[in-house]
Amino acid sequence: MNRAAPTIPLAPMWPDLPAPPESPPGRRWPAPGEAQCLAWWDRFEMPEHIRAHSRKVAQVSVFVAEAGRRRGLPVCVETVLASALLHDLAKIYCITHGGNHSQLGGAWAMALTRNPLLAQGVTHHVYWPFAVDVERFFVPLAVLYGDKRVSHDRIVPIEDRFDDLLERYGKTPDIRERIHSTNRQAKDIESALSRLLEIDLNAHDFDRGRLVE
Repeated sequence: MNRAAPTIPLAPMWPDLPAPPESPPGRRWPAPGEAQCLAWWDRFEMPEHIRAHSRKVAQVSVFVAEAGRRRGLPVCVETVLASALLHDLAKIYCITHGGNHSQLGGAWAMALTRNPLLAQGVTHHVYWPFAVDVERFFVPLAVLYGDKRVSHDRIVPIEDRFDDLLERYGKTPDIRERIHSTNRQAKDIESALSRLLEIDLNAHDFDRGRLVE
């Protein structure tokens, strides 16, 4: 008898975990280009609605990454783009077979790219279980933030995104509390990024009009 893989809680609290690795000073792990990411979408049979969502997440995440680079941060925009495009790579598999799509997706991203920073953004795009240090962990937090600004295929304020999640998934007090916890963290990340970049991200529509057409 086939059994679905156990799911991992939406917003686990792991305060004693060591911080994840940073990229070595003066060195960048290679990042796949956009065309390669889209080819992996095909390989893993990503449905169009998840592709549309991923495009918008990439739009927001890359805007944040480019703003960081303009501020002089050592941000690899290509890594942010690829991580955002691949953040839901395992979503349809886990919907069909069970399991946690961010954890499985992170493992797939690492196997495909050999880029731990990119894979980190995929693994932790739902919830960041470490200290919110946006300068130190800019790449995964930019991807997480991009995901929290996109509801389906629309860029929306964080509150609108979580209102939708509560309506669709908030069936029990425990689930609602986890959603609220993730919402609070997303707002903390937005505030921290806004201070770092000197941009009011909450008021921004991220309309680039050219990314991942």
